[in-house]
Amino acid sequence: MLNNIISNMIKKENSIVQSAKQLIKEVYLEDPRPWVVGYSGGKDSTVVVQLVFEALSELPKEKLHKKVYVISSDTLVETPLIISSINSTLRRVQNHALKLGLPIETHKVKPDFEKSFWANIIGKGYPSPNQKLRWCTDRLKIAPANQFIKDKVSSFGEVIMVLGVRDDESTTRGNVMKSHTVEGKVLMRHSTLSNAYVFAPIRNFTLEDVWDYLLDDESPSPWGDDNHALNKLYQDSSGGECPLVVDKSIKESAGSCGNSRFGCWTCTVVTKDKALNGFIDNGEDWMLPLLEFRNWLADIRDIRKYRQKYRMDGQVYFLDIQVEKIDGEDYIIIPKKANRKEEIIKLDSFNIINKSDLKDYLIKNNIDLSRDEDDNLLIKDGERYQRLGLGPFTMAAREMILRKLLKVQRDLKHPSEEHYELIRDEELKVIRRYWLENDDFEDRVPKIFRDVMGYDLDWEYDDRPLFDKEQLTDLELICDEMKVDMKLLKKLISIEKKSNGLKIRRGLSHDIEKALKQDYLHI
Repeated sequence: MLNNIISNMIKKENSIVQSAKQLIKEVYLEDPRPWVVGYSGGKDSTVVVQLVFEALSELPKEKLHKKVYVISSDTLVETPLIISSINSTLRRVQNHALKLGLPIETHKVKPDFEKSFWANIIGKGYPSPNQKLRWCTDRLKIAPANQFIKDKVSSFGEVIMVLGVRDDESTTRGNVMKSHTVEGKVLMRHSTLSNAYVFAPIRNFTLEDVWDYLLDDESPSPWGDDNHALNKLYQDSSGGECPLVVDKSIKESAGSCGNSRFGCWTCTVVTKDKALNGFIDNGEDWMLPLLEFRNWLADIRDIRKYRQKYRMDGQVYFLDIQVEKIDGEDYIIIPKKANRKEEIIKLDSFNIINKSDLKDYLIKNNIDLSRDEDDNLLIKDGERYQRLGLGPFTMAAREMILRKLLKVQRDLKHPSEEHYELIRDEELKVIRRYWLENDDFEDRVPKIFRDVMGYDLDWEYDDRPLFDKEQLTDLELICDEMKVDMKLLKKLISIEKKSNGLKIRRGLSHDIEKALKQDYLHI
């Protein structure tokens, strides 16, 4: 009886695996369109790469007529253990493919340093991502992968994306895949990239099928990886997989990576990062400072004193505030949000200002909305009470984040890399440029780096500040005397500096007009 059960299980596994490999061969031989295979380091993408590798190995050499690009996304803030594993696998796949003469190339796609996680948070002041403002996926994963695909489309006309997506991952994912499927066709339409198609060779695999295939000692990884170690990593991290996302329409169905083994170590989208916690619980104590930093970054997100009171484009907006009577007195109710607890504050503890008087109040009290001076300000609009909405992190908050990040990097005890980088030198130079273009004429980034790290980087000569401290003091005094906004003056000087030396200064007038029309100047 037991032998029959085992025999049936083996036949089922062999049947679904052999069917997938046969389908891969047929689709590969069908046309000259190159393939781009998404590899995240997780179980599903590992199955796909392994099946493609095995299928191509079984084809006659003369029929290997087109390239297969295996790409992996490096957001520059990947969990250290995972990016190390991915790098190792990509090297092994590439080396073994060359050895066997297979037309497989491995590539890592990364965001531009100007668009990296730290360039956005520390450089531009983006609030750390959450469920409502999940800006990270588009910038760090989708855009770099799509650029690689677009480059191949421009070279070959059309490409086929090969992805490890399965119908049974979730109901939402299954429905999305069905909506993209053309009846009677193996390939699915890509929702956002023209001339790109999606092939999902394991879409009918169950989770059991995936692990049966990966842990079958009779057909081990062709490039020598240990799939049992992959299984252990899943167990150690208490999480799942963060897929390589190349399609905005499946971004939401892909879910947050913060619960997973393969997400970014900085992920603040979820309340608790099960991945980092899982690794630490299973002996990777050196990662504890990363978890503590991640939790701290999530905690400070909605603290008002760390956020500007207008958006990045200068737009001021207002948030209605709930007022309730408790024991005969009026209280403001600030609801719980993520890690922030509910707050109940007496109404009369605020400075209450009529909306029509707001501008005069700010001027009279010399309140700068890019800093934290209005923390106790409440605006009355008829019968409604409001607070100023929150924008980017303040410059003081960005400096605080940078200092803390550099200290974590300096003191991190990575088991195999003595000088492991949490933030790249190139990102620091981008952050410096962003600060100089906005509010930092004192050129603080090199000073912060030197204070924390004890040495200097090779900073760019052209990025030096325009004014020294004495000149800045004189400017501030003149601005105060002439009632000119110092931030506006700095912005106009930065705009002029960027266009200085250009023969055609296209867009200069538009940039100046945009700076002059910022909401906070005209409340």
